[in-house]
Amino acid sequence: MSSRAPSSSRPAVRPARCPHGTWETASARPHPRLRPGVLGYRGFRLAFPGPRARLEAPIGAVTLMLGFQGAVRITEATGGWVGVGGDGAARPAGLGTIELSSVLSGLSTTPVLGEHDGKLAGVEVLLRPWAAFTLFRTGLHELTGARLHPDALDALPHEAVGELAHALGRSASWRARFQLVDETLGRWLESGPRCADGTVRAWYALAHSGGTAPVGQIAEQVGWSVRHLENRFREQIGLSPKAASRVLRLQRARRLLCAGSTQAETAAACGYYDQAHLSGEFKAMTGCTPRQFALARGLRADPGGPPATDRLAGEATSLVLRHRGRAGGADISKTRGPR
Repeated sequence: MSSRAPSSSRPAVRPARCPHGTWETASARPHPRLRPGVLGYRGFRLAFPGPRARLEAPIGAVTLMLGFQGAVRITEATGGWVGVGGDGAARPAGLGTIELSSVLSGLSTTPVLGEHDGKLAGVEVLLRPWAAFTLFRTGLHELTGARLHPDALDALPHEAVGELAHALGRSASWRARFQLVDETLGRWLESGPRCADGTVRAWYALAHSGGTAPVGQIAEQVGWSVRHLENRFREQIGLSPKAASRVLRLQRARRLLCAGSTQAETAAACGYYDQAHLSGEFKAMTGCTPRQFALARGLRADPGGPPATDRLAGEATSLVLRHRGRAGGADISKTRGPR
């Protein structure tokens, strides 16, 4: 892999201005030699006078945010306190909140609330889990459900991620930024530990099935025992095959619901026992009911800000929320509209 290979695609840049501030987004695909392990790049620069908040649901990818302006606060969002589709509640006492400029997020089965003060800029990189194992030279079970600064792992050269983020901030254009990410990730991936071919094939089989393929069947396809598959997933994916199946299945369910499928149709298509099973998984992993999520996706909850941008293209991964201040939650009301 050539560490000097430029990004193969010209970034798609969308600048905008409104009375409440300005924002700019840019997206590009990584160099072909980084694919399919590196899924894509999304650049963003936000400048608003007040805070913004987003609910992020679990997805089947590891996220690396390289921030070069501002910081993001991340809080666990289980239990419905965020208030999607209703009035919500006060932020529960004792919830841990972490504030970081750059963030590495491993696979998880729970949602999080991301908040910032209105000014935030960076590049977000989406990685397949097995590529994150190679990139960060770390057993991914250590990242399961975790959000941390990548340099805290001490897996790369000292402060390598912080230096990359700083260099991105000094770059003159999004194209230059994405090229720098291409070059840097290329070097890191070249020198990292190789993921087992069976892990990659098993992940693709599971993802292709939308999380419905039986674990025993996948193990048989790659020539492993179920126990060996589970151990490899723990190390190189971060979740067990069953937990990864839950994430992938709910990811597909969110997409179908937001495309207009009924809950009954979605439950049947995604392999849930019934609508109650779908609803229970949805509440546990997204913090709201399927109906609340689908309705909230149809609202422009933040009319003074940029449109919602999902982390994975074509997927329903996020909700832009109304912010109620750091002592409370963020809110969307399905009956009274955005407020």
